[in-house]
Amino acid sequence: MAEALRIPCEVALASNIVDGQFDAIVVVTDSIEKLQGTLQTLQPPISKQKEIDNAVEKDVSLVQTDLPCKRLVYSPTGPLNRDYDDVRRFMDAAVKGIERALKAGAKSILLVRPHDDTFPLADHVTILGALSALYVPYEVRQDVPDRKSKAKKLSYFANHPNMDPHFLKTTTAIESGRGVYRDIGGSDPENMAAPKVEAYVRNLFNGTNIKVDVINDHAVFEKEYPCLAAVNRAANVVPRHQGRLIFLEYEGEGPIEKTLFLVGKGITYDTGGCDIKAGGIMAGMHRDKCGAAFVAGFFQVLSLLKPRGIKVVGGMSMVRNSVGEEAYVADEIIISRAGKRVRVGNTDAEGRMVMADVLCKFKELAVDAVNPHLFTIATLTGHAVRAVGPSYSLVMDNGPARKQRFSHHLQEAGDVIGDPFEISTIRREDHDFHRGKSEYEDILQCNNLPSSQTARGHQSPAAFLIQTSGMECHGIDSAKPLAYSHIDIAGSSGPFPGQPTGAPIASFVQLFLTGRV
Repeated sequence: MAEALRIPCEVALASNIVDGQFDAIVVVTDSIEKLQGTLQTLQPPISKQKEIDNAVEKDVSLVQTDLPCKRLVYSPTGPLNRDYDDVRRFMDAAVKGIERALKAGAKSILLVRPHDDTFPLADHVTILGALSALYVPYEVRQDVPDRKSKAKKLSYFANHPNMDPHFLKTTTAIESGRGVYRDIGGSDPENMAAPKVEAYVRNLFNGTNIKVDVINDHAVFEKEYPCLAAVNRAANVVPRHQGRLIFLEYEGEGPIEKTLFLVGKGITYDTGGCDIKAGGIMAGMHRDKCGAAFVAGFFQVLSLLKPRGIKVVGGMSMVRNSVGEEAYVADEIIISRAGKRVRVGNTDAEGRMVMADVLCKFKELAVDAVNPHLFTIATLTGHAVRAVGPSYSLVMDNGPARKQRFSHHLQEAGDVIGDPFEISTIRREDHDFHRGKSEYEDILQCNNLPSSQTARGHQSPAAFLIQTSGMECHGIDSAKPLAYSHIDIAGSSGPFPGQPTGAPIASFVQLFLTGRV
């Protein structure tokens, strides 16, 4: 059941800490004084450990208990009341606590968070942290059957008087989506080459309420998605690397009140193309598909929660940026789906290329959609990581979205669920940067420097996408304004080595699906 749901193990609520099924209890809190009532029996062994170990309140500790489980792991959050503390304290502590329990040999773990009112969704965030620690990579599950799971069961102690009745359903759905994201985004470039992503997605949504449509014909790419086709040229000569454009659609019951269009960058491997990534910086570039992984993961949540009143259309641009005799090169002029003449400046700026025409396609659909909002989601720039660090997604709005203060609403949702955002602004300089520099081209795709060495290196790609897709005709000055936001997850998608995070699935669920389930 857990494997079918793409979650690491069975998850359940529990109300009895002395149940013999548990072989470890993990306590996550900022103070053992909060262990009251039925949790009071957990205090003495931790207090006894404090007598000989001053680090108990600072680091995770394993102590012996007389309870049937024998093992008690105390994982302190640290202070929760300072200006800069947020709900991720619970996530971090849960990860450390579960990892320590696993090292001790635990397989059936009870996770305990004593009730407090510090953060409204601390329960969700705590269990999401625990489940992330239990994730097993896709390749390992496929190749090493005896390592396909780290634990048999995770139980969560439910003693909170105001616990959301949908808590477990929502949380496991989010984790299921994050599991899909990790599978696609984290797997190596052969295990998740574009054709294999197609097979994975078709299998995932077979028999569900998600419609799947796939384009695999390079001739169609050249005619309808020419910017994507340019990037796909070199990989197209290798059958196992040939590109895919995967479209997903979900429509909830009842009158549609909101329509989302999600374009995800799915570069299965980024060599840089002819502007090749030299000097050892190519390692980790299989992670350049996390934008598309987000799209698939969010649709997995939709398939499980079945929210009402919302329609979501997704596009996964699955292409390998290879180098070879068919590779596209700087100086080429590509005519985009929107009819814009785009001069290639750097083949390592392929992500914006594979998304631009899909964004144009969705723009055409959005004109007649109910309350539409368009998105591009991508591990797009090193500049994003340089600007805000490795833990934060960056969101920036066009005029209509900014008028709605969308970025601020998304940031607020992310803060509540432990999936944080920073906000950037698309300025006139970003648009000027991409205007054609001669009469040959309308748009310059990129300069020939890394984004991290380019002023406004994470903002200007959003202006390129607006211009190349024709979204510029749907600003606040148009007869048909369309809200559009670009999200750069280059930092928040996760470390390498390490596992992908699933960002920003949780924040999208919090913002768009709350109240619809």
